[in-house]
Amino acid sequence: MDLLHIWLTYALILVSIVGYALERWPIEGVAAASLSAFLLLFSVFPYVDASGDRVTSTDLLAGFANPALITVLCLLIVGQGLFATDAMARPTAWLTRIGGNAGAGAVAVVLISAATLSAFLNNTPVVVIFIPILTMLATQRGISPAHVFMPLSFLSILGGMTTLIGSSTNLLVAGVAARSGITLDFFDITVPGLVIAVVGAIYVIRVMPRALTPRAGQEGRVVDPGGKQFLGEIDITRGHSFLGLRARSGLFPGLGDLMPRMIIRNEATILPPFDDIQLSVGDRLIVTATRRAFSRALSRGNLKVKTLDPSGGEQGDRANKIGPDIVMAEAVVAPGSRYAGRTMQYSGLRTQFGITLFGLQRKSRMARAALSEIRLEPGDTLLLCGREQNISALRGNHDLLLLEYSAQPVPQSAKALLATAIFLTIVALSAAGLLPIEVLAVSGAIAMVMTGCLTIGEAARSIDRSIFMLVGASIAAATALERTGGANLIADGVVQALAGAAPVIILSGLFLVVAVFTNLLSNNATAVLFTPIALDIAANLGSTPEPWLACVIFAANASFASPIGYQTNLLVMGPGRYRFMDFVKAGVPLVIIVWLTFSLIAPIYYAF
Repeated sequence: MDLLHIWLTYALILVSIVGYALERWPIEGVAAASLSAFLLLFSVFPYVDASGDRVTSTDLLAGFANPALITVLCLLIVGQGLFATDAMARPTAWLTRIGGNAGAGAVAVVLISAATLSAFLNNTPVVVIFIPILTMLATQRGISPAHVFMPLSFLSILGGMTTLIGSSTNLLVAGVAARSGITLDFFDITVPGLVIAVVGAIYVIRVMPRALTPRAGQEGRVVDPGGKQFLGEIDITRGHSFLGLRARSGLFPGLGDLMPRMIIRNEATILPPFDDIQLSVGDRLIVTATRRAFSRALSRGNLKVKTLDPSGGEQGDRANKIGPDIVMAEAVVAPGSRYAGRTMQYSGLRTQFGITLFGLQRKSRMARAALSEIRLEPGDTLLLCGREQNISALRGNHDLLLLEYSAQPVPQSAKALLATAIFLTIVALSAAGLLPIEVLAVSGAIAMVMTGCLTIGEAARSIDRSIFMLVGASIAAATALERTGGANLIADGVVQALAGAAPVIILSGLFLVVAVFTNLLSNNATAVLFTPIALDIAANLGSTPEPWLACVIFAANASFASPIGYQTNLLVMGPGRYRFMDFVKAGVPLVIIVWLTFSLIAPIYYAF
C-alpha cells in the first residue's frame, strides 16, 4: 500500500471540500482545479493498484462519461421541455386545489406524494416526475425554488428507505447479502424505515426551509407574481375561440385571466358593466392582464403573433404558429426615444424588427382606449413578442431598453400532450425496468428537440455546467480513494477502533461512518464497500445480520450533506439554484437526525 498516494488523495479531497464550502470561487472552478490536481498527481507519480493496474488519466476522466451524469443532464432537458410546453399546468392546478390557497399547503401535498411514491418506485423517476410540477407551482405561487427542490430530493430519499425496492442502494445491499446466503424481503426494513422517514420529514417540511435562504441575483427563470398589469387588444375574427362569448353579471367568464375593459364595435365604444353583450366578428376587445395571462392566451391561439421573413414579407400561414423560438420580452421606452409620441399602430416595430407589440404598462395611469391608438411615453413598459433573433436585435437599442431578464419562450401548449407522452414513456419504461434510465433519458432529450418542444438553444441552456464539472471531479476523487486503498484503510481503522465496544455502540458507530462516506463517495459505492464489513462484524459478534444490513442501507441512503452523494440531489441542484454549502447547512442536521433515530429505534426493533 502506497501511503504517499493515499495521504495526498486525502489532502486533495479535503482541500476540495474546503473550496466548495468557502464559496469564494465558482463551484465549477473548484471542481476543475480538483480534477487537474488528481490528473497531475497520478501522471507525475504513477500508481499501480493492488490488482496490478495503473491508475491512468482515462480512469480519472471516466466520470464525465458516467451514466448517472448523462442521465441527470438529459433529464434536465426533458424537464425543460415539460415546462416550455406548459405540460404540467393541469396536474399543478389539481394539486393546488388539494393543497388549498396557501402555497405551502400545495407544496406539502406534492412533497408527501413524492415520498409515498418513492417507497414503491426508484427515487430518480419519482423526482423527475415532480420537478416540473414543483417548477410550475413555484412559478405560479411566487415561491422560491430553494424552498421546494431540496426538500423534494430529501423526502424521496427518506421514502425510498421504507421498502427494498425504494432505492438502488437497498437493492445493492440485498444483492451483496444474497451472495452470502442472506435474503432480505420486501418489507424487512419498513418499520424502522417509516420511523426514520416520519422524523426526517418533520425536519424537512417544518425546519429545513429556514436554512435555505434564496440569494439575490441568482440566475434562473423569472417568477412573475402576477402584480404587473398590461393593457392589450384582441381582435375577434372568424373562428376565434372567444367568438360568441356572452357576458354574465357584467363579465365574460370564458376570458379566464384576461380582464375586459372595453369593446370597440363599429367605431362605437362599449364600457363595463357588460350586460347581455355577445362578442362578434370585428370586435376589438381591450383587456388588462398579467404577462403570464398574455403568454397563455398566445400559446392557446387566442392572440396572434406576426413575424417577418428576411425579405420583409409576412410568413403566411406560419405567421400565427408558435414555435419553440418565439419569445416574449419587456422593453422600456427610453427618455428622448424616437418612439415617444407615436401610436403603437404606427410605431414601426414590426416592420423594423419583425416583432409584435402585445401590451402596454404605464405606471401613472392605465388609459381606457384602443391599444393601437395610445401614444407612447417615456417610461412605458412594452410587452413584445417575436422570434428569438428578432428580440435579440433590440439589444443596445437606445430608444427601447430591452429588459434582458424578461425574455422567456412562449409556452407551446399545442405540444403539451406530446411532451407529456415523451416524459411518461421515460418514467413507465424506467419503472418497469425494460430499459436503463440513461438510455431512456438520452432518447427523451433528443425526442424533445426533434419534435420541436425545445430548440437546441433551450436544451443547451438547461444543462447546468456546475453539475457537469462537480460530478466529473467528484468521481475522479472517488476513483483515487478506492484504487489507492484509502477507503479500505479508513474502514478498517474504524472497525478496529470500535472493537470491544457494546454491539449497540458498534452499530451506531458504523452507521455514522457509512453516512460520512456516502456523502464523499456515492451511495452505491458506499453500500458495496461496507456491506461485507457489516456482515463480518455481525459474524464476529454472533449477531443476526439483519440489523447490520439495515444499518448500511439507511446510512448509505443518508446522502443529504452533499450534492454528489445521491443522483436526486444532482437533479434538483440546477432547478433549485443550490450551492455546495446549501446541502451542508441543510443536510448535515438531517444526517444527524437520521443517525440518532436509527440508534434509538434499532435496539428496540431488533431486540439487541
